Amino acid sequence: MTAPFTKGHTDPTVQPVPASVVEQVDAADTTLQNPKRAVIALGANLGNRLETLQGAIDALEDTPGVRVKAVSPVYETEPWGVDPGSQPSYFNAVVLVKTTLPPSSLLERAHAVEEAFHRVRDERWGPRTLDVDIVAYAGVVSDDPQLTLPHPRAHERAFVLAPWYDVEPEAELPGHGAIAGLLDAVTREGVTPRKDLELHLPE
Repeated sequence: MTAPFTKGHTDPTVQPVPASVVEQVDAADTTLQNPKRAVIALGANLGNRLETLQGAIDALEDTPGVRVKAVSPVYETEPWGVDPGSQPSYFNAVVLVKTTLPPSSLLERAHAVEEAFHRVRDERWGPRTLDVDIVAYAGVVSDDPQLTLPHPRAHERAFVLAPWYDVEPEAELPGHGAIAGLLDAVTREGVTPRKDLELHLPE
């Protein structure tokens, strides 16, 4: 089940906030805080993969200056760049966030979340408990070697494009165009939707 962008949340113990008030608060927040939208890809192929992805989502939400606004369905993906059967398959998802952090600080937080789940960077394409990759940040295009934006290989990876499309079908990847067209141009072989699994927006 896809969790779309929503305004506010429901709590049966309180009176609902009128939509007009919610809109005013959101408008004030945008004016005062100037949040940016970012797309973050998550992946895990060691341990309890679903639990790890949910933990990463919750950790991002717990970050000051970051709010998780949408969570994609889960996809199961054959490992990229390695011999078939040499590693467990990945669970992948994409989250959309609003953030007041600059890209460099968001990257630091992404690395901190990975480390909290014992991510080890011993080998390229190696198995890992958690990947947290910034795919896009607002419309920023940067070739900074510490954080290239948008992610330099996102446009050719169905395990990023498919879950992103599910939550934001009209989105565009800066410098590459509409993700719908990008997704049509790549193979989905080895990228399978797991309709039996679900990730949740943080409470």
